[in-house]
Amino acid sequence: MIEVSKTNLKGVLSIKLDIFRDFRGNYIEMYNEELYRKRGIKIKFIQDDISVSKKNVLRGIHGDHETWKLISCLYGEFYLVVVDCDDGSKNFGRWQSFGLSDKKRIQILVPPGYGNAHLVLSDTVIFHYKQSTYYKPKRQFTYKWDNPRFNISWPVKNPILSERDKSASFISHKQKRRI
Repeated sequence: MIEVSKTNLKGVLSIKLDIFRDFRGNYIEMYNEELYRKRGIKIKFIQDDISVSKKNVLRGIHGDHETWKLISCLYGEFYLVVVDCDDGSKNFGRWQSFGLSDKKRIQILVPPGYGNAHLVLSDTVIFHYKQSTYYKPKRQFTYKWDNPRFNISWPVKNPILSERDKSASFISHKQKRRI
């Protein structure tokens, strides 16, 4: 069984997974198409990805205007931020944060047009996401993690960043959609 809840961002959902626990440990069903369809989530996922990162690594803000993502934490703990990056939205730049961990089994469903970023809080994290499209880096947008336009509250001052994330430019106004 899963519990689906709306968030403060239109179309972004929080999904609480059922955990079976006994003396051996626990069992979690990460995805069951039939259960998700019964809860109104009728997205066809075609690719799964995993990233493994160390403490203070920040990945993102990345996204595109085609892909649904179902984000989970398989191991460790991270701070997830989802940002409305649809230049046609009156809520462009609005964001919400979520704490995901292997102890707190929730998933976040991110619609197309939103960017996501995550900051690793534990020594190691295994970040998992299902995608509704195949990865196409040339169709993605990247926004600077500390862009004053978004004013995101991050629990770190100097994260470890990739070259892509270091070189992302700041925006001060709405940018045209890149498809």
